[in-house]
Amino acid sequence: MNDSFHVYDTTLRDGAQQEGLALSVADKLLIARQLDGLGVGFIEGGWPGAIPKDTEFFRRAQTELDLEHAQLAAFGMTRRADLKAADDPQVAALRESRAPIVTLVAKAHDRHVELALRTSLDECLAMVRDTVTHLRAEGQRVFVDAEHFFNGYQDNPAYALEFVRVAAEAGADLIALCDTNGGMLPTELGDVVRTVIDRTGARVGIHCHDDSGCAVANSLVAIEAGATHVQGAANAYGERTGNANLFTIVANLQLKKNMHVVPDESLAEMTRIAHAISEVTNIAPHTKQPYVGFSAFAHKAGIHASAVKADPMLYQHIDPAIVGNDMRMLVSEMAGRASIELKGRELGYDLSGDREALTRIAERVKDLEATGHSFEAADASFELLILDELNGTERPEFFTVESWRVIVEQRENGTQGCEATVRLHAKGERIITVGEGNGPVNALDTALRNAIGQLYPELAELELTDYKVRILEGDHGTDSRTRVLITTSDGKNEWATVGVQENIVAASWNALVEAVTYGLLRLES
Repeated sequence: MNDSFHVYDTTLRDGAQQEGLALSVADKLLIARQLDGLGVGFIEGGWPGAIPKDTEFFRRAQTELDLEHAQLAAFGMTRRADLKAADDPQVAALRESRAPIVTLVAKAHDRHVELALRTSLDECLAMVRDTVTHLRAEGQRVFVDAEHFFNGYQDNPAYALEFVRVAAEAGADLIALCDTNGGMLPTELGDVVRTVIDRTGARVGIHCHDDSGCAVANSLVAIEAGATHVQGAANAYGERTGNANLFTIVANLQLKKNMHVVPDESLAEMTRIAHAISEVTNIAPHTKQPYVGFSAFAHKAGIHASAVKADPMLYQHIDPAIVGNDMRMLVSEMAGRASIELKGRELGYDLSGDREALTRIAERVKDLEATGHSFEAADASFELLILDELNGTERPEFFTVESWRVIVEQRENGTQGCEATVRLHAKGERIITVGEGNGPVNALDTALRNAIGQLYPELAELELTDYKVRILEGDHGTDSRTRVLITTSDGKNEWATVGVQENIVAASWNALVEAVTYGLLRLES
């Protein structure tokens, strides 16, 4: 981890405050692994003690997250007014999270202290000093988020500067200056950051929101002014108009400012990671997102065509492969090969010497994506596709499906029941089984397990842990094409598979069959 400059992700806490975004603990663990793969230094996991789900996240993270690059940060407030930090239950929850970093938020705007906290400026500073000192003595590293700092500086610069001094003197590693309302413009913000550093000597960071459309620009200006810590959220998630886009900031710093903030090999995974997180959050990716958007390097036929054919860089500011993206105008065998080769290597397949296989895989991926498939968060489905296309490699066939059906019954007492029938062949046997469930997918899962459970007893270790549905063609109403993403666990690892059909049950069945096939493949390897 580079401690001279911090990339700090807030997706799991601040980003999760976006309207319509709801993350389970399993979702947060999946996203944390993706962010660690990007190479960020810190991942803010949530607010233990205040939100039970976040308390559970930190508990599970101790045994389920093996982070290579990042450290977890627990977010919380300073102690309450007129209470010792050692006696405050919220501060205790931060200690008990066992996170190596605690990020404390406190009011740096005098009006917020007086109107929201209903206490004095001196007491607010005492709350900061006492809480930072206490947590440092308990062995945790402390960052302080100076909430509403820029508005506070405009109204009462003396208090805002004293806030920074007190936090630094108490032992905070840094103070992140927050444009909480997102209304600052770059020139004014940069001047304030420069002044704060000059007058306090403290290490400062920057945390921006995008209400004026300047979150990324404000973050970059703050760094030029001396900030050595930057906060942002994946895909610009966050309440109102969102947080500063972490991916855009990282790419700009690394590619435009020559700052080595994440590993180069991780930068090449950025597009895949951005889309994988979109699949977990179940929010459609923003196609025009810089660097990682589907349209970021898309060239339409017309005046650009001949120039791009002569030299793609005539209409591109970087080579898209650097961030794992593709120039979509290309329809030759080269389209998508770089990202497929990278992803294959991550999954343990060296495709670099097999151009024919790369071409077949790229063409098949493009064909499937045209029908609505997405492999960004469905590594297991993508690995099965690789096995299908590799020369000399046969994908194991544990069973073949003859047919299936589901009956949904509405009973007189108002309850519903589902019954599924599956006909398949496995190990030379033709098997017909029935399964019941609380829904069609559960019934199909039960029937499939009943059919092959005795032949493959290891199937009992597999559990469906998550199920997401996305409507791909909303203008078609109930006739829309549907994508289903299923997450399965064997108790140690999780994997995701995808299915796409007009029929939601058929899409679910396809994803379910791939989940079981991949699980059996893992268990037998």
